[in-house]
Amino acid sequence: MTEIKEKKTFINPYVVQMDKFADSLVHLSKTFLTLEDYKGTFSKEEIEEMFLKVTDKVCDNCEKKEWCLGENRVHTYQLLYEILCTVEEFGAELNVELKRSLQKRCVKAPRFLRETLETFENAKNIMMWNNKIVQNREGYAEQLDRFAKMIQHTTRELDAGIFEDERLEKRLKTQLKKGGARLLSSVFYMTSQGKYEIHLTVKSMKGRVIAVKELASLVGACTGRTMTPQMGERPLVGEEYCTVACVESARFHTLQGVAKIGKGCEKISGDTFLMTDLPEGKKGIALSDGMGSGEEAFRESKMVVEMLEELLEAGFPVTMAVQLMNTALVIAREEVRFSTIDASLFDLYRGTCEFVKAGASTTFIKRKDKVETINSSTLPVGVIRELELEPVESKLESGDFVIMVTDGVLDALPVGEQESLMSTFIQDADIVNPKELAHHILEQVLEWTQEVPVDDMTVLAIGIWEL
Repeated sequence: MTEIKEKKTFINPYVVQMDKFADSLVHLSKTFLTLEDYKGTFSKEEIEEMFLKVTDKVCDNCEKKEWCLGENRVHTYQLLYEILCTVEEFGAELNVELKRSLQKRCVKAPRFLRETLETFENAKNIMMWNNKIVQNREGYAEQLDRFAKMIQHTTRELDAGIFEDERLEKRLKTQLKKGGARLLSSVFYMTSQGKYEIHLTVKSMKGRVIAVKELASLVGACTGRTMTPQMGERPLVGEEYCTVACVESARFHTLQGVAKIGKGCEKISGDTFLMTDLPEGKKGIALSDGMGSGEEAFRESKMVVEMLEELLEAGFPVTMAVQLMNTALVIAREEVRFSTIDASLFDLYRGTCEFVKAGASTTFIKRKDKVETINSSTLPVGVIRELELEPVESKLESGDFVIMVTDGVLDALPVGEQESLMSTFIQDADIVNPKELAHHILEQVLEWTQEVPVDDMTVLAIGIWEL
């Protein structure tokens, strides 16, 4: 595994310990990959074993057993081998010449053929399941390797971001005391975007309750930065010590709206979406289209979206989250069931958006004077184990809109004109409310087709503005 820095440069014992943990995962991953490999053909020993199974069942009470399995054993073995080769190439229907040869050389030809075919089919099934086990093992190895890299990267990022500032700590203690709070300890952290994140272990003075927003304001006054409580933080601090986190306020904010309709105007749609606030000032928007339509497709896409949401909220990068989900879906199932993933990750500090697509339809960016498109040829999740994702990052301006749609929306428009027509609908829409914009776009598509939807249709509109 490529390391960002040499281990000897790290003094922090926690980093060293997490490195050991990551290395053990990598070692386990490599061990999985050195075990039994895929098999496409039978070995000489396996064919010999099939020969013994067939002859034990067919030849036991045969009058010609000693001849066929004695002096003529090589020819009998060759006969079985010819049957196996023919079946492998053409299926169970043997050619006339081979059937005649079998009838001439074996007094129990029909049974010999039947037992050979059954034995061969059983052996093929065993090979298939062994290969499935190998595939699953390789999938688990990939997962372990990704986890190890994630642990190493995150540990180094956290270690590099933590800093000490005695003057700032003294100012905080003084200001918080004036505000009615007693500071026990503090941890200063700078994110990868260069933003402050300050964790305070505090309690209120006797008989008081302090709003965390007020604490964040005091922290901001000390740092010279606009601070706010971290997402999901407790609202109040009482007379018992607790730890609260204050982060720098983002420069941008988003509003989003959705419009959807089921196939044939059904109430249940196979499309599912998520809109969630994420750590480090990010906003996650994702849209998934399950295979087919109706309740089964809805369950499939809902499962995918919920898995993605959990991984993103845990701090996994979006590309790694999608790859982990894909591997899990492929190795956990015998049949192929797929769902598209269309993910847009907004960085509200920088005003950028990272687009990651797996089998998803075109995404549109509505700017002041034009409409841009984001495309991808990546397959949906759940089809193949190794998914080649092609993330795209785009800089957004205040007032831009990101429009995400499922296949049903574009497929309703004439082939060859889908993107151009959709771009026209979006460009001509002089609407700043995301919900109204989403409904307007869907209405334009339905009005153009003049038909009942033949597939589930969903439109997400996300607007971004500078604060």
